Amino acid sequence: MRVVWSILAKDLLLEWRERARTLSVVLFAVVTLLLFSFALGPDVEALRAGTPGFLVLALLLSSTLALNESFRIEREDRALEGLLMRPVGSMAMFYAKALANALLLTLLAPVVVGLAVVLYSLEVGPPALAGLVGCWALGAAGLAAPGTLYAAMTSRLKTQDVALPILLFPLVVPVLLGSVKAMDLVLFGDAMNQLQSWVSLLLAFDVIYWAVCGVLFRYAVEEGE
Repeated sequence: MRVVWSILAKDLLLEWRERARTLSVVLFAVVTLLLFSFALGPDVEALRAGTPGFLVLALLLSSTLALNESFRIEREDRALEGLLMRPVGSMAMFYAKALANALLLTLLAPVVVGLAVVLYSLEVGPPALAGLVGCWALGAAGLAAPGTLYAAMTSRLKTQDVALPILLFPLVVPVLLGSVKAMDLVLFGDAMNQLQSWVSLLLAFDVIYWAVCGVLFRYAVEEGE
């Protein structure tokens, strides 16, 4: 755990020093929501009905930008090889990287959810806002684990920007569906008490992804080296 926290602290410090990446991810998510509102025009009911899907798509699209950049610094000056030569387990490296990515994506929630409330004229109270942020965080965790694995696998490819979404999107379909459905129930009511089932589904896939990807990460970084 000391190794995980050390690498995580290093990544967070680099993010703080190079805030352009974080700002670009935030702006990308904001622009995505704006484009959806422009596409549907003044149809307020359609905007409200599509809010859960718009939020999840904003999370998905912005995650590819964040994940693509997560190994950029490690590729510079062969820093990844330097980490692998030290007594640092690949699993510890994975969990540190995945936690950093999950934290970055989760921090988008207040900005993006708040903007969606304004753009789409949502009438929600504090409990619903908290529920949306919670569903966003679960979705972010479900994207961060496999996204970190695939970002490591594709980091040496010239076509990383294309390869990462092609590999990642099919794998995270259950997370996307669960997030959309959970957000929809939070926003528009849960008459049949289905929210707990969808949240449990999200948690289950999060646990599976974080466990399996942690084991497979060693092959993603060491075989290529």
